[in-house]
This record gives sequence, C-alpha cells and structure tokens, in this order.
Amino acid sequence: MKNRKFTVALCAILLVALLHVVLTAQEDSKPRVYIEQSDSWAVAGGLGGVDGVLGASTQGGARPQTAEIIKTFGKRCPSIVVTMKKDRADYVVLLQHEGGKDTISKDNKFVVFDGAGDSLASGSTRTLGNAVKDACAAITKDMREK
Repeated sequence: MKNRKFTVALCAILLVALLHVVLTAQEDSKPRVYIEQSDSWAVAGGLGGVDGVLGASTQGGARPQTAEIIKTFGKRCPSIVVTMKKDRADYVVLLQHEGGKDTISKDNKFVVFDGAGDSLASGSTRTLGNAVKDACAAITKDMREK
C-alpha cells in the first residue's frame, strides 16, 4: 500500500512537470512582438461669433496609445507575445493614430517589420482593432511561411 501511494505521488509530480515543460515550450514558440511607442497628437478648436462678439478656443496635446495598442494585441492576437525588449523581438509593429480626420477617413496607420528590419505589411484602417487584426494577420502569415 505504501509503495502504491508513493507511485501515485511520483506520477502526479512527473505529470505536473511535463505539463509545465509543454506550456513553456508553447510560450517560447510564440513570436515576440515589440510595439513602438505611439506619438499620436490631437488638437481641436473652434471659433464663433454673434453680433460683433467673437470667441474661440483650442485644446489638444499628446494622445499616446501604446498601452491601448498592447491591450488590443493581447485580446485580438493571442498567438503572439508582446515584449518590451526590442532586441528580443521577432517583429516590430509601428501603429499611429492620425488625429484631425473625419469619421470616414482611415486614421490608424500600421507597419510590421520582421527581425531583420524589413517591412512585411502596412496599411490604414478606421479602427485600432482592425489595424491590430491586420498586423496580427501579417505576423501569423510570415510565421507560417518560415
């Protein structure tokens, strides 16, 4: 009876260790993606007047979206790992939001570079989510071809 308990415990430990190795190997096989810092800006203003009285206002400033881009990659592209170390990345993604456009204009520009620094894909979309989806598709396609 004592040997049986020992055998069961040993098998359980070996199973947990094997599962850890498999999960670690899967994580290591995912491509690492570095997201370049987003330097988007937004400026808005208005001017109006009535009966000879004129009024105006402007507002704006930096609208960095890097954290939002990383969050969206995590949701829409689970087949990659986002890294903050550019030198460890297999791919680099540059995604910029172009402010000052109307709602119909495509204002999210993206470029995907491989580890050698060569451009793999680029495009424009109306939403951040679609830009991430297109960038993810380019990375996934390149990984399959390798």
